[in-house]
Amino acid sequence: MKLADGSNLGSLDVGSLDAARAGTRPGKADVHIHSIASDGTASAAQILDYAENCTDLDVIAVADHERIEAAIECQRLARERGSRVQVVVAEEVTTRSGHLLGVFLQARLRRGQRLETTVAEIHEQGGLAIVPHPFSAFTKGMRKHAIVRVHLSKDPLVYWDALEGYNPSTAGRYGRAATARIAAELGLPLVGNSDAHTLDTIGDGHTLFPGTTAEDYRGAILAGTTGGSCITWGAVREVLIYGRQVRKQARDVSRWGRRNLLHDDSPRDLGVPTDQLALQRERESRYLMEREARRLAEGSTARPTDCEAEPSLARRLLAIRQGRARSTAAARRHGVEEPPS
Repeated sequence: MKLADGSNLGSLDVGSLDAARAGTRPGKADVHIHSIASDGTASAAQILDYAENCTDLDVIAVADHERIEAAIECQRLARERGSRVQVVVAEEVTTRSGHLLGVFLQARLRRGQRLETTVAEIHEQGGLAIVPHPFSAFTKGMRKHAIVRVHLSKDPLVYWDALEGYNPSTAGRYGRAATARIAAELGLPLVGNSDAHTLDTIGDGHTLFPGTTAEDYRGAILAGTTGGSCITWGAVREVLIYGRQVRKQARDVSRWGRRNLLHDDSPRDLGVPTDQLALQRERESRYLMEREARRLAEGSTARPTDCEAEPSLARRLLAIRQGRARSTAAARRHGVEEPPS
């Protein structure tokens, strides 16, 4: 079903359909946005300004490659301003099986780990594990065998929360149909994100969900009541976007050369004030120390098999996962609406 603005409701529940008919719209979230801290072209402050003033998004997240500094800064600014847009912390981390999107994070994820290790760490932090642009031939999109392997895991912390089925880039468009099929097979919800590397592409892909808050967004994913929508950028726009990324990366290389060859003391520009970076690292260090202390208190330095901060959360997530498995057959009977090709 289509909304008045052309959005695709996807798998939203009946209550959301009634809300749409009554003239109210579902919430919109875009939690896959890149900043200058990785390969994007805008700072955290610019991203928040654009989301507030130029989109109708309710929830956003900066999800830089292997970094969370800009994500935390964007969240801090939103809270400081009392922004209408809620911001959560995310990261697109590289695992041995491809890119992985962690949302609602407390600390940075380490790159290059086994896929199952990183998925479990996301859930230890109380976060959501989402597969970004699956099957992409142009980026490190995850393949079917890795997605199924996690889905079949017996570890209560190793499971998927959602697949990114609505992504406007070439990377996302390549695997849309296959993503919809495997989501139906495994009983997983689909979400949408822009994978934006420039300001004007923020919101071009988004998740639709009942409610408007970050916790509503989390709850909709856990309940499997999300839908999504995205436009298609096309070759010309992708070339223009890539050109802006190349110019930004050239500036990064120039700064790296000045720091390492000319011994310039200026730090890498992450779009975050120096004092805030220091506070971020202090808080992250404290979080990691507290987590390690809890592990030692339990008599093991290995990763626990339950959510250490909230044991009840682990039980709830496991129950949701089992419920999804039971509902897969019902979902097939009702049919699945694929994302637009």
